[in-house]
Amino acid sequence: MTTTTPDAGAPVRVALVDDQQLVRAGFRMVIDSQPDLEVVLEAGDGAQAVRALDPQSRTATGPVDVVLMDVRMPTMDGLEATERIVSRATADAPAPRVIVLTTFDLDEYVLAAIRAGASGFLLKDAPPEEMLAAIRTVHQGDAVIAPSSTRRLLEHLVTALPGDAPAATEDPAHRAVAQLTDREREVLVLMARGRSNTEIGQDLFVAEATVKTHVGRILAKLGARDRVQAVVVAYEAGLVRPGS
Repeated sequence: MTTTTPDAGAPVRVALVDDQQLVRAGFRMVIDSQPDLEVVLEAGDGAQAVRALDPQSRTATGPVDVVLMDVRMPTMDGLEATERIVSRATADAPAPRVIVLTTFDLDEYVLAAIRAGASGFLLKDAPPEEMLAAIRTVHQGDAVIAPSSTRRLLEHLVTALPGDAPAATEDPAHRAVAQLTDREREVLVLMARGRSNTEIGQDLFVAEATVKTHVGRILAKLGARDRVQAVVVAYEAGLVRPGS
C-alpha cells in the first residue's frame, strides 16, 4: 500500500463514528498502519461523537482533524451529528472536517449531510487506498469529489433534487450561480466532473495558481464551504446534469 504524507509534522488525527465495532476495528487497523495517520477517537453513535468532540467538554478528546461519519446509527444519526459538530466551529477552534460514509441507497442523507457541512462522502465498500486518500485530501483543505465512485454517487444523488428548477429570481442556487463569470462557470463545471486544480489548468491552458484563485472566488460567491458544496449548488442550479 503506497503512502503519501501531506505534512512532515504530527500525524492527522482521525475519529471513527460507526455503530458497528467490527467496522471501526477494520478502519482503525488500516488507518493506524499509516505513519501519517492516527485514530484518536471512536464513537458508536452520533451523540457520543458530538459529546466527545465538544471543545467545551472536560471529557472531550484532544483536537481531531478528520471524522469518518456513518449515516445510519442509533440515538443520533450521522446527519444530525455532522451538523452539530460543524456548527460549533469558531475562528479559534475550527471544527474537524467530516467525511460521510454511505451507500447508494442513502442519496437524500448524503445531500443533506453535505449541506450540513460535510467535506465529502465515501462509499463504505471503497478500497482502503481510497479511504486513506480521502482522509489526506480533506485534511489538506480540499473536498472528496475526485474518485470515480464519488463522481458516480454525485450524479446518482441528483434524483433527490427537484425536477423542475424554479426561476432564477426565486431559487438561491440560480442566484448564486448567476454571480459567476463565464470563466468561473467553466471552472465549476470541471470541478463537478471531478477534475483537480492541475487538470483544470491543463484543460483551460492556465496556471494552477490561477485555477486556485478562481476556485476561491467560486466558493465565496456560492457561499460554499468547499468544492463538494459548490458542486451540489451547480447541480441544483442545473449548470451540471448527470452524464454531462
